Amino acid sequence: MKIVVCGKGGSGKSTVASLLAKNFAKNGFSVLVVDTDESNFGLHRQLGLDLPQDFTGYYGGKQAVMQRIMAAAPDYGSVSFFDEAWGLADLPAGYLSEKDGVKLVAIGKIHEAGEGCACPMGMLAKQFIGNLKVKPGEVVITDTEAGIEHFGRGIEESADAVLMVIDPSYESLKLAEKVAELSRSIDKPVFFVLNKVDGSSEHFMCDALGDRHAIAAVIPTDPSLAVAGLRGDEVEADSADIEHLGRFLRDTLAV
Repeated sequence: MKIVVCGKGGSGKSTVASLLAKNFAKNGFSVLVVDTDESNFGLHRQLGLDLPQDFTGYYGGKQAVMQRIMAAAPDYGSVSFFDEAWGLADLPAGYLSEKDGVKLVAIGKIHEAGEGCACPMGMLAKQFIGNLKVKPGEVVITDTEAGIEHFGRGIEESADAVLMVIDPSYESLKLAEKVAELSRSIDKPVFFVLNKVDGSSEHFMCDALGDRHAIAAVIPTDPSLAVAGLRGDEVEADSADIEHLGRFLRDTLAV
């Protein structure tokens, strides 16, 4: 199963991705988390892992990847970084962090001012996720950058489902409509997680989304998670809400 997690900045998508990964591992799954957010330096800490070396390094680094893409101009779509399909067991160890059944790959980060755009990471991420062959009992969770640029990059094309995290804000609810539209256009199911909610905001958000959208879970505001995020601490996946979300995805996607 391949799940792409998205949301606006600050919605808690990386926290939900981390909690969900830990929950799947707790339930006996082999889990790979793919970090495609070039500006997120906190996901690995929420997972309790070291930040792995940029996967672009496997191909010589970001600039080498860019040169390979540019050399194919104008036929950029002809560039392929994979000659054969990979399974989770085939991932190069030097570009992984791993703990308690959860592996982490970080496609690439912006490290220096003026180093150029993130386009090489976007193309590599799309091919990396699309190339992975997932067996029964394996789950790939992709944490994307804030917003919807990843749809333009084609990250969702090989996913089994899109999971959008929505916080109590007008911007998040409006973005949910666009994510639903984009997901429908590529024939991908989209599920919503209402995050950081209380009683009144949950009622309003459910009314705003309406019956036409599937709400996979409702996660109440949790001060302990907020403090963990502030400190960069590892998060724990033992809440009933996250267990419900994991079970919903397993049942709905028939894993």
